[in-house]
Amino acid sequence: MAVSISVVLLLLILAVIFLRNGGLKMSHALVCLLLGFFLAGTSMAPTIQSGLTATADIVGSLRP
Repeated sequence: MAVSISVVLLLLILAVIFLRNGGLKMSHALVCLLLGFFLAGTSMAPTIQSGLTATADIVGSLRP
């Protein structure tokens, strides 16, 4: 749960930065949002979730 909230916040911050800099138009952001909602309802959702969790575990285990 904490990983998904962190990913959502990170993506939200990136989207706001892109919207402010003009690199992402509102229509593009809306399409990405809808894609995320539709992907969450598919059979690929558990695979995406496990991939994000594995990536977060790898990044979390790295020591500088």
